[in-house]
Amino acid sequence: MKPLSTRRSFLGQSAVTLAGVSTAFGANGQNANNGSGPSLKGRIFKSLKGSARKKGESVEAFFTRLQNLGFDGLESGRVGEAAAYRAAAAKTGFRIHGLVNGGHWGVRLSDPDPAVREKGRANLERALMNAHLLGGSSVLLVPGKVNGEKETHEHVWERSIEQVRKVLPLASRIGVRVLIETVWNGFCESPQKFRDYIDDFDSPWVGAYFDIGNMQKFAPAHEWIRVLGNRTVKLDVKDWGKKNGFCRLGEGDVDWDKVRVELKALDFSGWATREGSDRSIEDTSRLIDELLIG
Repeated sequence: MKPLSTRRSFLGQSAVTLAGVSTAFGANGQNANNGSGPSLKGRIFKSLKGSARKKGESVEAFFTRLQNLGFDGLESGRVGEAAAYRAAAAKTGFRIHGLVNGGHWGVRLSDPDPAVREKGRANLERALMNAHLLGGSSVLLVPGKVNGEKETHEHVWERSIEQVRKVLPLASRIGVRVLIETVWNGFCESPQKFRDYIDDFDSPWVGAYFDIGNMQKFAPAHEWIRVLGNRTVKLDVKDWGKKNGFCRLGEGDVDWDKVRVELKALDFSGWATREGSDRSIEDTSRLIDELLIG
């Protein structure tokens, strides 16, 4: 494994903080973490995925409404309204912190056709520029999919790294990072393999977007966090369990106390974005406070 002192130093210096709000009781009226998980208050930016607004609602009013519910930002926004988003962000402090790379499942960087891979790279470049326009700091990327003999694990590894490296000069110039999400794509389904994959880029402009619920299927989320270390730049907030599948936060198999212990040990500070839904947006805000922030 190549030495990564430069990349890790960059990651350590890139942390951001914002005060969080916590409550004492969990979803069932009981202490959600039994008092054993350290507080991450002041270390987590709380976010939602998506950009839907009420009909006729201005961007500023939309931001203010979500702020009043305890959120600090969103992931993904309407690029055609980039100027309005940036103006509202400057006025309210609410932010679009990043974009999800559109089409990365269908137009894959691991596709056997070189022309499709090039199209995927162009899509990634466009997403980087759009994230920059909206004031975001990252693009979430699914790097490919293991799909039979034409897209093996080795193919996904080599082809995606080749294409992502082509966009890194742009990423560094505009200050937007490529963050690889942990997903169910048949690729790097152990924390050690995913760690080594991120390290193979040997770049401060590539990091991990760790999805807490996704990887619970393969190994406990807290183990992934410990192994990935400071490679993790942002978090997707989900819960998953053998019984309930993807579910309301706190009703799956994720050990949130241990997740917090590992994040605290890393001195993690950054964006945590809820992907999925609970009983309401208010419920989501409260559950993140209770389970992840503490």
